[in-house]
Parts: sequence; C-alpha cells; structure tokens
Amino acid sequence: MSAAHDPATLLLLYGRAGFEREMAQEIASVASGLSIEGFVKARPDSAFATFHPHEPGAARRLARRLGEADLVFARQCVLAGDLVTDLPVGDRANPIARAAAAFGDRFRERFLESPDTNDGKALGTLIKPLGPHLDRALAKAGVDAGDPDADERLHVFFVGGTACHVGVTRVATSSPWPQGIPRIRLPKGAPSRSTVKLAEAIERFVPASQRDRRLAPGMRAVDLGASPGGWTWQLVRRGFFVTAVDNGPMDAALLETGQVRHRREDGFGFRPPEPVDWLVCDMVESPSRVATLVARWVAEGWCREAIFNLKLPMKKRYQEVEQCLARVRARLEAAGRPYRLACKQLYHDREEVTVFAASGAGPQ
Repeated sequence: MSAAHDPATLLLLYGRAGFEREMAQEIASVASGLSIEGFVKARPDSAFATFHPHEPGAARRLARRLGEADLVFARQCVLAGDLVTDLPVGDRANPIARAAAAFGDRFRERFLESPDTNDGKALGTLIKPLGPHLDRALAKAGVDAGDPDADERLHVFFVGGTACHVGVTRVATSSPWPQGIPRIRLPKGAPSRSTVKLAEAIERFVPASQRDRRLAPGMRAVDLGASPGGWTWQLVRRGFFVTAVDNGPMDAALLETGQVRHRREDGFGFRPPEPVDWLVCDMVESPSRVATLVARWVAEGWCREAIFNLKLPMKKRYQEVEQCLARVRARLEAAGRPYRLACKQLYHDREEVTVFAASGAGPQ
C-alpha cells in the first residue's frame, strides 16, 4: 500500500483516565527513538491519546515496530485513520464499513469501543445496538470481520455519538480484550480487592500456554508486604506454598490452609533461607526503593520470577517509571545473565504500574 493511499494516519492509544500526559510522553519518546517526528493530541481525563506523524506512511511504520506490550501506559495501540465525523444517526454503519474496507477485507474480529470514562461507558451503552447493523454493513462492503485465520483485528473507537476512529491491530502484538480491559471478577473469599491485580498481572505476563509449567502446584513463593493476603490468596489457590512477610495481620482462612507461613518482619530485611520460584510484592513504599529491592532478589537468584508494583508520585510519573526500570536493568545486567523485564499499567492498577522481572532466557 502506497503512503499516498494509506488510510492509516495516526496511532490511537487507550489508557487510564488521568494518565493521558504519560501516554503522550511515552509514545513521543518511542517515536523519537525511531526517528519519526510528529505531535500528540491528549485531552485531560479523556482516557485516550493520538500520535500524528508528520510524514505520510510513518504511522504504519511505527505500528510495525511497536506492539501494545512495548508501552507501559497504553492498554491498546491502534493503527487508525483520521476521525470519521458527522455520522448520520440513521446510518452510521455504512460510512464506518467503508472506512474499514480501506484497511483490508479480512479481520479476526471487530471491537466496538469507547473511552474508559463515565461518559465513555454511557457512550458504549448507546452504540452497542450498532453492532449487528455494522456487521451487516461490513459484509455488504466485502469485509469479513470474523476470519479465524486473519492476522489483524478491526477497531471502531467512538469518541462521540457521531464520531469515531477506525483502525486495526495485529493479533500477535495487541491486547486480546475490547478496550484492552480484561474481565476479571473479584473471587469470593479473597481477603482484599488487590487479588485481582495479581490475577491480571499473571494474565498479562505469563502466556496461557506456559502457566501449567511456570505456575505449577507445589511451587514456593514469597509475598513481601502481604497483609491482609490478597496476593498470597491468588498464589494459594494455584497450589503454591507461600511465605507471607508483613508486620500486619494475615487473613485467618489463608493461614488455616496450611500453605502459608506468616513472617512478622520488615519485607526489606527478609532474606529467603533458600531460593523460591516466585517473588510478589505490593508494598506501599517509594518506587525506587521497591525496584532496587526486587532487582536484588532476581539478580542474586533468590527468586526465579517476580511480579511487583511501583506506587507512582503525583508528578513526573513517566520519568519515575523510566528511572526505576533503568535501575532494575542495570542491576540485572550486572549479574551477567540473560533476563526478562516488562512493565504495564494494568486496568486494575490505579496510581501505580506493575512490573515483571526474571533471570534467564525464559521458557522455550
């Protein structure tokens, strides 16, 4: 497809409301690193941002180099066209289908989406009935939006009742959920809502095909800052034996399982008597201090894999994340072994991001 006829003019990023500035800073930094110039539009509390390259065809080149997993603050990264406006209320489906056909004629599935805000939720309810009409219009336009062998998904992202962006993502490198939001319910019996954060982190960082091997019953883990036990509970239900480290109390039902050993001490001073399979940590401490602590656990071989949260300051959040990840990378590189590192602001995170770190090349 020539740049002159390419319908893709921008990248559309979805994220948490209030973090538009961080999404803008991150995508601008990534694009600059690839020598792609452009500008960002990001309205406060809108829960999305758009990056507009100056050069025709640059949006597609950037999308090829970039997957949603490469960004911390964006839940989804869509290669999209300019805003489709003035959609007729009585016939929104056909103009959208024509815009979709410009991107291709085969898609794995189509997502009908809106921003993750209160207004966006109301908008989502309003546009939901459009789905069947859009599917018929797509079929009429020669677009198959349900081809299980297609490499791309089709996204229709409404920003108002008569305006939307139409775009695509690659199945292999994008979030599999509409709006990038996994549907995880708070399990009955969990001692705190924080358990869903670890559940989502596992969905994010451990592929389903590897979970039986990497999260096997009988494995051992340490939970630093465990009280009252939301993250420990998530591991116990998977058959783990957990050392829960916290001066605060643990849920009584968890202790009765026989799978939890509670150590009443400071998580920063605890050292395991022998290496464990997993370390998890959701302590309310400075992000740099937590990053330094967990990096040492992984680098020293005290754990094989780790998932931990970094609580972010009110200002310079993007810079804080970059500095913490740089600190972790430096510590792991100094250990002289291969390592894996990933970071994401998950849907269930608030003023925080979740990090995965491990020593070794990873499961084959």
